[in-house]
Amino acid sequence: MTLTRTQTTFAPPVMEARRWLEGVTFPPDRPLINVSQAAPVDPPPAALRAEIARAAVEDASAHLYGPVLGLPDLREEVAAQWSAAYGGAIDPAQVAITSGCNQAFTAALTTLCSDGDEVILPLPYYFNHAMWLDMSGIRTVGLMTGDGMIPDPEKAEALITDRTRAIVLVTPNNPAGVEYPAGVVGAFYDLCQRRGIALILDETYRDFDSRTGAPHDLFSRPGWDDTLIHLYSFSKAYRLTGHRVGAMIASPARLAEAEKFLDTVAICPNQLGQRAALWGMRNLSQWVAGERDEILDRRAAIEEGFPRLAAKGWQLLGCGAYFAYVQHPFDEPSDALAQRLVTDAGILCLPGTMFMPPDRPEGRRQLRIAFANIDRTGIAALFDRLIALS
Repeated sequence: MTLTRTQTTFAPPVMEARRWLEGVTFPPDRPLINVSQAAPVDPPPAALRAEIARAAVEDASAHLYGPVLGLPDLREEVAAQWSAAYGGAIDPAQVAITSGCNQAFTAALTTLCSDGDEVILPLPYYFNHAMWLDMSGIRTVGLMTGDGMIPDPEKAEALITDRTRAIVLVTPNNPAGVEYPAGVVGAFYDLCQRRGIALILDETYRDFDSRTGAPHDLFSRPGWDDTLIHLYSFSKAYRLTGHRVGAMIASPARLAEAEKFLDTVAICPNQLGQRAALWGMRNLSQWVAGERDEILDRRAAIEEGFPRLAAKGWQLLGCGAYFAYVQHPFDEPSDALAQRLVTDAGILCLPGTMFMPPDRPEGRRQLRIAFANIDRTGIAALFDRLIALS
Protein backbone atom coordinates (compact mmCIF):
# COMPACT_ATOMS: atom_id res chain seq x y z
CA MET A 1 0.00 0.00 0.00
CA THR A 2 1.30 3.45 -0.87
CA LEU A 3 2.26 5.56 2.12
CA THR A 4 0.51 8.88 2.61
CA ARG A 5 2.51 12.09 2.77
CA THR A 6 2.03 12.35 6.52
CA GLN A 7 3.35 8.81 6.91
CA THR A 8 6.53 9.74 5.05
CA THR A 9 7.05 12.91 7.12
CA PHE A 10 8.93 12.85 10.43
CA ALA A 11 7.09 13.32 13.73
CA PRO A 12 6.83 16.82 15.27
CA PRO A 13 10.17 17.22 17.08
CA VAL A 14 8.93 19.17 20.11
CA MET A 15 6.20 16.60 20.75
CA GLU A 16 8.67 13.76 20.33
CA ALA A 17 11.04 15.35 22.84
CA ARG A 18 8.25 15.78 25.38
CA ARG A 19 7.68 12.04 25.28
CA TRP A 20 11.22 11.57 26.61
CA LEU A 21 9.94 12.97 29.91
CA GLU A 22 7.39 10.20 30.40
CA GLY A 23 8.15 8.18 33.52
CA VAL A 24 11.11 10.36 34.51
CA THR A 25 11.07 12.11 37.88
CA PHE A 26 13.21 15.12 38.73
CA PRO A 27 14.29 15.63 42.36
CA PRO A 28 13.58 18.99 44.04
CA ASP A 29 17.30 19.81 44.15
CA ARG A 30 17.63 19.19 40.40
CA PRO A 31 14.42 20.23 38.65
CA LEU A 32 14.06 19.89 34.91
CA ILE A 33 15.68 22.62 32.81
CA ASN A 34 13.53 22.76 29.69
CA VAL A 35 15.34 24.45 26.80
CA SER A 36 13.53 22.55 24.07
CA GLN A 37 10.87 24.94 22.77
CA ALA A 38 11.17 28.46 21.36
CA ALA A 39 7.98 29.87 22.84
CA PRO A 40 7.18 32.02 25.87
CA VAL A 41 5.86 30.01 28.80
CA ASP A 42 4.31 33.04 30.53
CA PRO A 43 0.92 34.50 29.55
CA PRO A 44 0.55 37.95 27.99
CA PRO A 45 1.03 40.93 30.32
CA ALA A 46 -1.94 41.72 32.57
CA ALA A 47 -3.02 44.76 30.57
CA LEU A 48 -3.24 42.74 27.38
CA ARG A 49 -5.14 39.95 29.10
CA ALA A 50 -7.59 42.54 30.38
CA GLU A 51 -8.06 43.81 26.83
CA ILE A 52 -8.69 40.27 25.57
CA ALA A 53 -11.29 39.81 28.33
CA ARG A 54 -12.92 43.12 27.48
CA ALA A 55 -13.12 42.21 23.79
CA ALA A 56 -14.54 38.79 24.62
CA VAL A 57 -17.33 40.35 26.67
CA GLU A 58 -18.04 43.59 24.84
CA ASP A 59 -17.20 43.00 21.17
CA ALA A 60 -19.78 40.66 19.66
CA SER A 61 -17.93 40.55 16.32
CA ALA A 62 -14.95 38.95 18.08
CA HIS A 63 -16.92 35.69 18.12
CA LEU A 64 -17.91 35.67 14.45
CA TYR A 65 -16.21 34.94 11.17
CA GLY A 66 -14.08 37.81 9.93
CA PRO A 67 -12.25 38.61 6.70
CA VAL A 68 -10.12 35.72 5.46
CA LEU A 69 -7.06 37.96 5.15
CA GLY A 70 -7.53 39.47 8.59
CA LEU A 71 -8.90 42.51 10.39
CA PRO A 72 -8.49 45.66 8.27
CA ASP A 73 -7.28 47.67 11.28
CA LEU A 74 -4.55 45.14 12.05
CA ARG A 75 -3.46 44.99 8.42
CA GLU A 76 -3.22 48.78 8.39
CA GLU A 77 -1.23 48.84 11.62
CA VAL A 78 1.26 46.26 10.34
CA ALA A 79 1.67 48.19 7.09
CA ALA A 80 2.28 51.47 8.91
CA GLN A 81 4.69 50.11 11.51
CA TRP A 82 6.66 48.02 9.00
CA SER A 83 6.94 50.97 6.63
CA ALA A 84 8.37 53.09 9.45
CA ALA A 85 10.67 50.37 10.80
CA TYR A 86 12.12 49.34 7.43
CA GLY A 87 12.07 52.70 5.67
CA GLY A 88 9.89 51.31 2.91
CA ALA A 89 6.42 51.59 1.47
CA ILE A 90 3.96 48.86 2.48
CA ASP A 91 0.25 49.09 1.73
CA PRO A 92 -2.41 47.32 3.82
CA ALA A 93 -3.38 45.44 0.65
CA GLN A 94 0.06 43.81 0.84
CA VAL A 95 -0.59 42.43 4.36
CA ALA A 96 -2.47 39.28 5.31
CA ILE A 97 -3.05 38.10 8.86
CA THR A 98 -2.73 34.34 9.33
CA SER A 99 -3.29 31.73 12.03
CA GLY A 100 0.32 31.88 13.19
CA CYS A 101 3.52 32.22 11.20
CA ASN A 102 3.56 28.53 10.30
CA GLN A 103 0.31 29.04 8.43
CA ALA A 104 1.78 32.06 6.67
CA PHE A 105 4.60 29.79 5.45
CA THR A 106 2.22 27.08 4.27
CA ALA A 107 0.07 29.64 2.47
CA ALA A 108 3.09 31.15 0.73
CA LEU A 109 4.33 27.76 -0.46
CA THR A 110 0.88 26.77 -1.65
CA THR A 111 0.81 29.82 -3.93
CA LEU A 112 4.28 29.04 -5.29
CA CYS A 113 4.66 25.31 -5.78
CA SER A 114 3.25 22.23 -7.43
CA ASP A 115 4.20 18.58 -6.98
CA GLY A 116 7.87 17.99 -7.67
CA ASP A 117 8.94 21.63 -7.36
CA GLU A 118 11.96 22.53 -5.23
CA VAL A 119 12.63 24.97 -2.40
CA ILE A 120 16.07 25.78 -1.01
CA LEU A 121 16.41 25.73 2.79
CA PRO A 122 19.67 26.67 4.54
CA LEU A 123 20.87 23.92 6.89
CA PRO A 124 20.21 23.50 9.72
CA TYR A 125 16.58 24.24 8.90
CA TYR A 126 13.48 25.07 10.94
CA PHE A 127 11.90 21.61 11.04
CA ASN A 128 8.29 22.71 10.45
CA HIS A 129 9.38 24.20 7.13
CA ALA A 130 10.83 20.87 6.04
CA MET A 131 7.76 19.01 7.29
CA TRP A 132 5.42 21.14 5.19
CA LEU A 133 7.52 20.69 2.07
CA ASP A 134 7.47 16.91 2.59
CA MET A 135 3.71 16.85 3.09
CA SER A 136 3.19 19.02 0.02
CA GLY A 137 5.24 16.91 -2.37
CA ILE A 138 7.90 19.62 -2.66
CA ARG A 139 11.57 18.67 -2.68
CA THR A 140 13.72 20.25 0.04
CA VAL A 141 17.12 21.27 -1.32
CA GLY A 142 19.53 21.78 1.56
CA LEU A 143 22.06 24.61 1.51
CA MET A 144 24.79 24.07 4.10
CA THR A 145 25.63 27.24 5.97
CA GLY A 146 29.25 28.34 6.25
CA ASP A 147 31.29 30.23 8.81
CA GLY A 148 29.12 31.75 11.51
CA MET A 149 26.13 29.68 10.27
CA ILE A 150 25.57 32.19 7.45
CA PRO A 151 24.28 30.93 4.05
CA ASP A 152 26.19 31.83 0.88
CA PRO A 153 24.19 33.23 -2.08
CA GLU A 154 26.72 31.93 -4.60
CA LYS A 155 26.38 28.38 -3.27
CA ALA A 156 22.62 28.80 -3.33
CA GLU A 157 22.66 29.81 -6.98
CA ALA A 158 24.48 26.60 -7.85
CA LEU A 159 21.50 24.67 -6.45
CA ILE A 160 18.84 26.44 -8.53
CA THR A 161 17.16 24.36 -11.23
CA ASP A 162 14.16 24.91 -13.47
CA ARG A 163 12.01 23.45 -10.66
CA THR A 164 13.24 25.86 -7.96
CA ARG A 165 10.46 28.14 -6.76
CA ALA A 166 11.88 29.83 -3.66
CA ILE A 167 14.73 30.29 -1.20
CA VAL A 168 13.77 30.51 2.48
CA LEU A 169 15.74 32.57 5.00
CA VAL A 170 14.99 32.78 8.74
CA THR A 171 16.66 35.70 10.52
CA PRO A 172 17.33 35.90 13.42
CA ASN A 173 17.70 32.23 12.71
CA ASN A 174 15.90 29.25 14.14
CA PRO A 175 17.70 27.04 15.17
CA ALA A 176 21.11 28.76 15.05
CA GLY A 177 20.13 32.16 16.44
CA VAL A 178 22.40 34.12 14.10
CA GLU A 179 21.36 37.43 12.58
CA TYR A 180 21.96 37.50 8.84
CA PRO A 181 23.87 40.63 7.76
CA ALA A 182 21.91 43.09 5.63
CA GLY A 183 24.35 42.54 2.77
CA VAL A 184 23.70 38.79 2.78
CA VAL A 185 19.91 39.25 2.82
CA GLY A 186 20.21 41.80 0.01
CA ALA A 187 22.38 39.46 -2.05
CA PHE A 188 19.79 36.69 -1.71
CA TYR A 189 17.08 39.10 -2.81
CA ASP A 190 19.15 40.09 -5.86
CA LEU A 191 19.69 36.41 -6.68
CA CYS A 192 16.01 35.56 -6.41
CA GLN A 193 14.99 38.60 -8.42
CA ARG A 194 17.49 37.78 -11.17
CA ARG A 195 16.43 34.12 -11.34
CA GLY A 196 12.70 34.80 -11.13
CA ILE A 197 12.05 32.93 -7.90
CA ALA A 198 10.65 34.05 -4.54
CA LEU A 199 12.61 35.01 -1.46
CA ILE A 200 10.66 33.94 1.63
CA LEU A 201 12.02 35.89 4.58
CA ASP A 202 10.82 34.65 7.98
CA GLU A 203 11.46 37.28 10.65
CA THR A 204 9.54 35.69 13.49
CA TYR A 205 12.22 36.84 15.94
CA ARG A 206 12.72 40.37 14.56
CA ASP A 207 11.68 41.92 17.88
CA PHE A 208 14.75 40.36 19.53
CA ASP A 209 17.35 41.33 16.93
CA SER A 210 20.33 42.89 18.73
CA ARG A 211 20.91 45.46 15.99
CA THR A 212 19.42 48.93 15.97
CA GLY A 213 17.62 50.20 12.89
CA ALA A 214 16.30 48.17 9.98
CA PRO A 215 17.98 44.76 9.55
CA HIS A 216 17.70 45.08 5.75
CA ASP A 217 16.48 47.47 3.05
CA LEU A 218 14.28 45.14 1.02
CA PHE A 219 11.02 47.01 1.57
CA SER A 220 12.57 50.18 0.14
CA ARG A 221 13.41 48.53 -3.18
CA PRO A 222 11.15 49.29 -6.16
CA GLY A 223 8.76 46.44 -6.89
CA TRP A 224 9.86 44.49 -3.80
CA ASP A 225 6.64 42.48 -3.74
CA ASP A 226 7.47 40.83 -7.06
CA THR A 227 10.17 38.85 -5.24
CA LEU A 228 9.81 39.14 -1.46
CA ILE A 229 7.37 37.25 0.76
CA HIS A 230 7.81 38.36 4.36
CA LEU A 231 6.59 36.29 7.34
CA TYR A 232 6.07 37.33 10.95
CA SER A 233 4.65 36.00 14.22
CA PHE A 234 2.94 38.00 16.99
CA SER A 235 3.40 35.04 19.34
CA LYS A 236 6.85 35.91 20.64
CA ALA A 237 6.57 39.67 21.10
CA TYR A 238 3.18 39.63 22.87
CA ARG A 239 3.13 36.06 24.29
CA LEU A 240 0.16 35.15 22.10
CA THR A 241 1.31 31.63 21.22
CA GLY A 242 -2.04 30.00 21.97
CA HIS A 243 -3.98 32.61 20.00
CA ARG A 244 -2.20 31.81 16.72
CA VAL A 245 -1.64 35.14 14.99
CA GLY A 246 0.93 35.70 12.25
CA ALA A 247 1.38 37.79 9.14
CA MET A 248 2.35 37.41 5.50
CA ILE A 249 3.44 40.46 3.53
CA ALA A 250 3.48 40.06 -0.24
CA SER A 251 1.89 41.33 -3.43
CA PRO A 252 -1.90 41.74 -3.50
CA ALA A 253 -2.00 39.22 -6.36
CA ARG A 254 -0.20 36.61 -4.25
CA LEU A 255 -2.44 37.31 -1.26
CA ALA A 256 -5.46 36.75 -3.49
CA GLU A 257 -4.09 33.28 -4.22
CA ALA A 258 -3.28 32.71 -0.54
CA GLU A 259 -6.86 33.64 0.34
CA LYS A 260 -8.10 30.52 -1.46
CA PHE A 261 -5.88 28.35 0.73
CA LEU A 262 -6.60 30.21 3.98
CA ASP A 263 -10.35 30.08 3.43
CA THR A 264 -10.26 26.29 3.25
CA VAL A 265 -8.11 25.64 6.34
CA ALA A 266 -9.21 28.25 8.90
CA ILE A 267 -11.67 30.64 7.17
CA CYS A 268 -10.29 33.52 9.22
CA PRO A 269 -7.58 34.08 11.82
CA ASN A 270 -8.45 33.96 15.51
CA GLN A 271 -10.57 37.02 16.18
CA LEU A 272 -9.58 37.61 19.80
CA GLY A 273 -5.94 37.00 18.92
CA GLN A 274 -6.07 39.63 16.18
CA ARG A 275 -7.57 42.18 18.53
CA ALA A 276 -4.88 41.35 21.08
CA ALA A 277 -2.13 41.79 18.49
CA LEU A 278 -3.56 45.13 17.39
CA TRP A 279 -3.83 46.40 20.96
CA GLY A 280 -0.31 45.19 21.67
CA MET A 281 1.10 46.98 18.64
CA ARG A 282 -0.58 50.23 19.71
CA ASN A 283 0.13 50.07 23.45
CA LEU A 284 3.02 47.77 24.35
CA SER A 285 6.06 49.12 22.53
CA GLN A 286 7.88 49.94 25.77
CA TRP A 287 6.97 46.59 27.29
CA VAL A 288 8.29 44.77 24.20
CA ALA A 289 11.48 46.82 24.43
CA GLY A 290 11.93 45.55 27.98
CA GLU A 291 11.37 41.97 26.84
CA ARG A 292 13.99 42.48 24.15
CA ASP A 293 16.48 43.80 26.70
CA GLU A 294 15.93 40.72 28.87
CA ILE A 295 16.42 38.33 25.95
CA LEU A 296 19.59 40.16 24.91
CA ASP A 297 20.86 39.86 28.49
CA ARG A 298 20.26 36.12 28.42
CA ARG A 299 22.10 35.93 25.13
CA ALA A 300 25.00 37.80 26.77
CA ALA A 301 24.93 35.32 29.66
CA ILE A 302 25.29 32.44 27.18
CA GLU A 303 28.23 34.10 25.44
CA GLU A 304 29.93 35.18 28.66
CA GLY A 305 29.58 31.79 30.30
CA PHE A 306 30.37 29.59 27.33
CA PRO A 307 34.17 29.53 27.81
CA ARG A 308 33.50 27.14 30.71
CA LEU A 309 31.95 24.69 28.25
CA ALA A 310 34.54 25.42 25.57
CA ALA A 311 37.21 24.20 28.00
CA LYS A 312 35.39 20.84 27.94
CA GLY A 313 35.33 20.65 24.13
CA TRP A 314 31.99 22.31 23.38
CA GLN A 315 31.68 24.85 20.56
CA LEU A 316 29.22 27.74 20.27
CA LEU A 317 28.21 27.72 16.60
CA GLY A 318 25.56 30.42 16.77
CA CYS A 319 23.76 32.55 19.35
CA GLY A 320 20.95 35.10 19.18
CA ALA A 321 17.22 35.70 19.55
CA TYR A 322 15.98 32.69 21.55
CA PHE A 323 18.73 30.22 20.64
CA ALA A 324 22.21 28.93 21.18
CA TYR A 325 23.32 26.30 18.69
CA VAL A 326 26.20 24.20 19.96
CA GLN A 327 28.50 21.35 19.01
CA HIS A 328 29.00 18.75 21.71
CA PRO A 329 32.24 16.83 22.43
CA PHE A 330 30.79 13.33 22.89
CA ASP A 331 31.16 10.27 20.66
CA GLU A 332 27.45 9.46 20.75
CA PRO A 333 25.06 11.02 18.22
CA SER A 334 23.07 14.01 19.36
CA ASP A 335 19.70 12.25 19.27
CA ALA A 336 20.95 9.67 21.79
CA LEU A 337 22.74 12.33 23.81
CA ALA A 338 19.64 14.53 24.02
CA GLN A 339 17.64 11.65 25.49
CA ARG A 340 20.44 10.85 27.95
CA LEU A 341 20.54 14.48 29.07
CA VAL A 342 16.98 14.09 30.37
CA THR A 343 17.87 11.29 32.78
CA ASP A 344 21.53 12.08 33.52
CA ALA A 345 21.36 15.89 33.73
CA GLY A 346 17.71 16.91 33.99
CA ILE A 347 17.94 18.86 30.71
CA LEU A 348 15.48 18.73 27.83
CA CYS A 349 16.84 20.13 24.57
CA LEU A 350 16.58 19.23 20.89
CA PRO A 351 19.29 17.39 18.95
CA GLY A 352 20.74 18.72 15.72
CA THR A 353 19.41 15.65 13.92
CA MET A 354 15.96 17.26 14.15
CA PHE A 355 17.20 20.23 12.10
CA MET A 356 19.01 18.33 9.37
CA PRO A 357 18.12 15.81 6.65
CA PRO A 358 18.98 12.24 7.70
CA ASP A 359 21.92 12.08 5.27
CA ARG A 360 23.74 15.06 6.82
CA PRO A 361 26.25 13.96 9.49
CA GLU A 362 26.68 17.43 11.01
CA GLY A 363 23.49 17.21 13.04
CA ARG A 364 24.85 14.27 15.03
CA ARG A 365 27.26 16.61 16.81
CA GLN A 366 24.87 19.50 17.41
CA LEU A 367 22.22 20.60 19.92
CA ARG A 368 19.81 23.54 20.05
CA ILE A 369 19.39 25.33 23.36
CA ALA A 370 16.31 27.58 23.49
CA PHE A 371 17.22 29.90 26.35
CA ALA A 372 14.37 32.42 26.27
CA ASN A 373 12.65 30.88 29.30
CA ILE A 374 15.65 30.61 31.62
CA ASP A 375 17.34 33.60 33.26
CA ARG A 376 21.03 34.10 34.07
CA THR A 377 20.76 31.83 37.10
CA GLY A 378 19.13 29.13 35.01
CA ILE A 379 21.79 29.48 32.32
CA ALA A 380 24.55 29.07 34.91
CA ALA A 381 22.80 25.95 36.25
CA LEU A 382 22.48 24.59 32.70
CA PHE A 383 26.21 25.04 32.13
CA ASP A 384 27.01 23.45 35.51
CA ARG A 385 25.10 20.32 34.54
CA LEU A 386 26.65 20.10 31.07
CA ILE A 387 30.14 20.51 32.54
CA ALA A 388 29.46 17.78 35.10
CA LEU A 389 28.35 15.47 32.29
CA SER A 390 31.49 16.25 30.31
